[in-house]
Amino acid sequence: MIGIWALGAYLAVILLWTTVLKRSVGEAMILGFIVVLPFTGASAVQIGGAALYAAVTDEIVYATMAFVFMGYLLDKTGVLDRLIDLLNSLIGGVKGGPAWVSTVASAGLGGVVHNQAAIAATVGSVTIPWMEKSRLDKPSAATLVAGNAGMGITFPFSASMFVLVGSATVGPLLDVDDLVLPLLIGGLWCFLHRLIVTWLLIRTSGMAPLDAAHRLPVRAAFGRGWATMLLFVVVAIPLTITSGSIATALSDWTGGDVTQSVSVIVWIPVVLIITGALLGRKRLPGSGRAWWALLQNSAPRFGIVGVTVVFAFAGANALAATGLPEQMTTVLNQMNLPLWLLAILIGLIVIAVAAPLSATATMAAVGTVGVATLVAAGVPATTAAVAVLVFSSCEAAVPPGGAPLYVACGIADVDPVKTFARLLTHYALPLLGIGVLIIVGVLPV
Repeated sequence: MIGIWALGAYLAVILLWTTVLKRSVGEAMILGFIVVLPFTGASAVQIGGAALYAAVTDEIVYATMAFVFMGYLLDKTGVLDRLIDLLNSLIGGVKGGPAWVSTVASAGLGGVVHNQAAIAATVGSVTIPWMEKSRLDKPSAATLVAGNAGMGITFPFSASMFVLVGSATVGPLLDVDDLVLPLLIGGLWCFLHRLIVTWLLIRTSGMAPLDAAHRLPVRAAFGRGWATMLLFVVVAIPLTITSGSIATALSDWTGGDVTQSVSVIVWIPVVLIITGALLGRKRLPGSGRAWWALLQNSAPRFGIVGVTVVFAFAGANALAATGLPEQMTTVLNQMNLPLWLLAILIGLIVIAVAAPLSATATMAAVGTVGVATLVAAGVPATTAAVAVLVFSSCEAAVPPGGAPLYVACGIADVDPVKTFARLLTHYALPLLGIGVLIIVGVLPV
């Protein structure tokens, strides 16, 4: 069972580096990759080189970078601010309006940006002060924002989704295009859960409707922000031309397979960047020097995400070379657990790993194994992948919590410890339940 020992060493290094030494997850993923190599035997150098080359040349890495730049561009051009203003003008005047805005905006951004910390920062910087003015206590406001940020994982096309589908373990079982619709449905189940939690917080908090002075008139907000809704429309373009009868017609017309020629994961960030640039064109740089400054300022995001994704892929490939997926599947299957109990066990493992790590690192460490085990137990690959991604979205909901929690608590100026109990009861446990219900087929995807 050398693969299981390799996984143990991999996780130990990552956890030690990120939680005890407080170093970056990017560095941890590099070290984790290096630590796994000796477990691959005499061919460690060749296997390591092949694993790293496969990671660097994977189109998913480039798509992930495009999504990172897209989120940065939408933020800097003010497109995201206009979207939130529009939502606030529509529902900010009802009781608990800012909380509803926070939840709806987090879901909307979760379908576009996917970075949980960025969602918490963007939405929280606007809605946390408004929620406080509406008499929602600071810990509740921070809890709501941090818990909602997890929706960036449960909608297509997050980096976690790419790491999962691009791994050597899950790749042969699942095509990325096949996961888009099921994950969208799974994300909507999670969105429904967030709406219920928001309703409960509002009901128990005594929030009052937001004063009109703190929100734009509907006409003004609509005039400024209606076009931002195009962000959700343009996403449908690559999806439409690569699925169903339209894909068949285009394939017949061109004489080639459109689904193979047009990469959804590459073109979606492209069309969003183009749309965002058009929507925010007035705030785009006007000179070459200004453009260079914009790109320089975005570089830190690329460094952290890029290193994490590349070495997450490489580490997952190296772990696959140790025989880990087959060994873990064998061990779990030998337990002869009923499906519901196996689902709970895998969910607890994924959530426990997601507590100190990012969702992306969690997918590389245990997500792929969880999917393979569930598939071996008879669960469809798409269903298993959706459930595991739902489990991993607890990044900020389990102590010690992830970056979204500390972003939200920093904005609210509240001790993170005061949010732990409600994050566990309002988000982590319900998300565990949602993932299990998806696996056993009660919640269809």
